[in-house]
Amino acid sequence: MDSTTHRSAAVRDGLGVGLAVGLSGLAFGAAAITAGLSVPQACVLSLLAFTGASQFALTGAVGAGGDLLAATAGALLLGGRNTLYGLRLADLLRVRGPRRLLAAHGVIDETTAVALAQPDAEAARTGFVTTFASLYVTWNLTTLAGAYGTSFLGDPGVLGLDTVGPAAFLAILWPRLAGNRELLTLAAAGAVIALCATPFFPAGVPVLLSAAAVLVVMVR
Repeated sequence: MDSTTHRSAAVRDGLGVGLAVGLSGLAFGAAAITAGLSVPQACVLSLLAFTGASQFALTGAVGAGGDLLAATAGALLLGGRNTLYGLRLADLLRVRGPRRLLAAHGVIDETTAVALAQPDAEAARTGFVTTFASLYVTWNLTTLAGAYGTSFLGDPGVLGLDTVGPAAFLAILWPRLAGNRELLTLAAAGAVIALCATPFFPAGVPVLLSAAAVLVVMVR
């Protein structure tokens, strides 16, 4: 196939992934309001953080009564993987100047996956930009919709919306774990550490402690 065909395929991939994953913003908006955040706070978090798992982790810790420092540290821990993605994509995207800040904001699981799946560098850049743009717009619009709609409910917990955050968080993580025995073992070890630590530490801290499971892999 020629380069035009590759770019067209990259656009289709990017739009498909961006629109499909972006709908999860509805769940985040609802989870944020349930955790006690306001509609503007939920929207600003999506605009500036824009990394689903970290956002769910932060609101989950805040909703459980954890302090902001522990919640933020847990979110940063999960978001740290994007730095590794950035190192992998730097030579492929070849972004220079101030645009590097914008590109860095778009380096997440989905944009990385679409970019690396393309057959050549030009298609990879097209896939990255398309996925970033469609996902960013959809995620933020659905965050607003989910938060605004949930804010009208007197008690979101009555409808079971307090479980939306954990359920969506698991849904985001599961595709990365399925079929990989080592990652499943690592996740199970982290879950055990977090559960054992929960009765003794404030919300947010058990998530940080669960990262100790990574040390096993590093030693190996």
